[in-house]
Amino acid sequence: MSRSLVCCWSRFVYRAVPFHYRKPALCVTTAVLPNTEAENAVVSRESWRVFCAIALTSEARDRVARHVASLRQLVPDARASWTRPENIHLTLKFLGDISPASVSDLSDAAKRAVAKLEGFTIRVEQAGFFPPRGAPRVLWLGINDEEAQLAQLHDRLEVECAKAGFPRENRPFRPHLTIARLRQASHAATLASTHLQMDFAPVEVAISALLVIRSELSSSGSKYTVISAASLG
Repeated sequence: MSRSLVCCWSRFVYRAVPFHYRKPALCVTTAVLPNTEAENAVVSRESWRVFCAIALTSEARDRVARHVASLRQLVPDARASWTRPENIHLTLKFLGDISPASVSDLSDAAKRAVAKLEGFTIRVEQAGFFPPRGAPRVLWLGINDEEAQLAQLHDRLEVECAKAGFPRENRPFRPHLTIARLRQASHAATLASTHLQMDFAPVEVAISALLVIRSELSSSGSKYTVISAASLG
């Protein structure tokens, strides 16, 4: 195992790793960017919530969906916001609210980040939660990046985004899939314990594209729109 990223939380080990892009099921709409001065004047007062991510394969999404369904059945009284299987993704960089006019700059940065990189594979494996002390608030599934290719892609993305004027992320890169956010302490410990006991059998994910995605929040949940997809070689 060459350059594995190893992160320890509580009593379990979370190892970071490298994903395949097949038109992600994250959304079914396509973003339209402003292309005239009048349109730019209107959207200049708006902002888009945007992030860069990798989509899961259908097999991985199905495995995650079955894991979540089992958890909800075993601990039905736990109050949690569950990530819909079609929305589960691996975030590489969260930009937050940015101007729609700068989204094309972000897409160009993503294309430069993947330039001359070949596709690679990572594994989704191991179950965890944080924080390690107190009431659990987030349930996650770990990413194994044995060859550190995911870490390399993340580093290149940070460099290219910085060149385009986007701020760097100062926190360590700890890739994971968020499957639930717990809303109440009641039954949270039981849900987290069950999540760990069930564990999660490893599933490989082939990575072939880096996505730029818009997130729109509503009372019915998040809506994700793929703005661009930069393909790896």
